[in-house]
Amino acid sequence: MELAVSTLGLTKRFGSRVALSDLDLEVPVGSIFGYLGPNGAGKTTTIKLLAGLYRPTSGRAVVLGSDVATDRDGVQARIGYLPGDFTGYLDQTGRQFIGLLGALRGGADWDHVGSLARRLDLDLDRRMGTLSHGNRQKVGIVQALMGRPELLILDEPTQGLDPLMQREFLALLREVRDEGRTVLLSSHVLSEVEAVADTVGILDDGRLLATRTMTELHADAVRRMDLTFEDRVPAEALRAAAGVRCVEVTGPTAQITVTGSLADLFRVAAPYGVVDATTHQTDLADVFLGFYDERSGVSDAQHLHESAVGPAAKSSRLG
Repeated sequence: MELAVSTLGLTKRFGSRVALSDLDLEVPVGSIFGYLGPNGAGKTTTIKLLAGLYRPTSGRAVVLGSDVATDRDGVQARIGYLPGDFTGYLDQTGRQFIGLLGALRGGADWDHVGSLARRLDLDLDRRMGTLSHGNRQKVGIVQALMGRPELLILDEPTQGLDPLMQREFLALLREVRDEGRTVLLSSHVLSEVEAVADTVGILDDGRLLATRTMTELHADAVRRMDLTFEDRVPAEALRAAAGVRCVEVTGPTAQITVTGSLADLFRVAAPYGVVDATTHQTDLADVFLGFYDERSGVSDAQHLHESAVGPAAKSSRLG
């Protein structure tokens, strides 16, 4: 498998604080890799190491076959990078800013730049200091995409974009992947990661907890469903079914939380006369809560609730 990104023991410390610890990460060429975790997990630190903006304390990062520490210029010439705090030069127009960056990279393809600007409904001739946050973010997206880079490294790329522009941006990412190029996407918006990612890396407290395909994540998801029975609810039998983690009973209906396959649950429930079954949609927020709860213990799941998802979980956002 050809890799766009490969790290081995990648570690970054700031004084006594460990921002990233022994990261072993692999991102295949031609894929969209979602990089997710709570605030302060180390996502932005990783991205800056891969983009050559930080030097590692120890370990190694290889991007597109080159060691970032020894060939930073070569790596930066082949990637498109959008930082999470992008502002550009506020006294320049978008066109001037793009032209400046294009000159540093050997010239801008203005036909391609114009096509990107039209798709994002961006006026390149307005001074960036007069643009809304969302429109400045569009300039950042255009500068990252304009050179058709082999690897896109994007930190919170849809900040400030309205839903229509978010959808267009995700379409652009799919096109990048379909052309055989690669995307590393760090995002707070779980729904957008779910919509485009092939693989997801789960980071917390500077450590990579796991890498999963989206199919694997959903297979391990914690699901919620309601089963309504003709007569009484066989609560104890349901609790004994494989994967069932919680059963709450209201009248003839059982509200059930289950992980993995539903086959054993339905096998147990069927003899008791199920008259209705409702499965509640599982989104990526549910997947993450289940992942942390099962693999990291209750305290870490609570940490995820409080510092990352919290009240925003229902809107599919991760901090």
